[in-house]
Amino acid sequence: MESDTRQKIIRILIFVLVVGLTIYLVLIRDRIADLEGYGYPGIFLFSLLANASLVIPLPGVILTSAMGAVFDPFWVAMAAGSGAALGEISGYLAGFSGRGLASRAGWYPRVEGWMRRYGIWAVLLLSFVPNPAFDIAGIVAGAMRMPLWKFLLFCWIGKILKMLVFAYGGAGLLDLLPF
Repeated sequence: MESDTRQKIIRILIFVLVVGLTIYLVLIRDRIADLEGYGYPGIFLFSLLANASLVIPLPGVILTSAMGAVFDPFWVAMAAGSGAALGEISGYLAGFSGRGLASRAGWYPRVEGWMRRYGIWAVLLLSFVPNPAFDIAGIVAGAMRMPLWKFLLFCWIGKILKMLVFAYGGAGLLDLLPF
């Protein structure tokens, strides 16, 4: 009984931490953009912070496109994709800590169905497709107790592939400009 109470308290604390982090990131979103001046480490940090917010999207792929025009697009994608994948731990932890709360949301059954049916492949596809709601997949993965390493690995692969498209797209757009 004491173990159950301790687990509930830990889950509540994790959930409060994730929500607090999201609120903080939204409040400082203008200052986060300044990280791009630090090259690849700045791109990594910006992407990590942009993806650590829950449901409220911060413009991570826009930065990736812009930086792909300035730096080597491959390394921009690696930095941005790696930061983005690690940032998604916040959604996973929110699901892990708020399983009961998340399962009552309207979108939950559909995403849970995809995750049960396709597992890691759903994580891969949903992390590749540009959408601000990938946190939903992280929440479901955490609530379903998908091993964190599997979630991160397939999220990382999907995010890298997506960032490759945006980084090389940004580099290609620069070539189209007449000046």
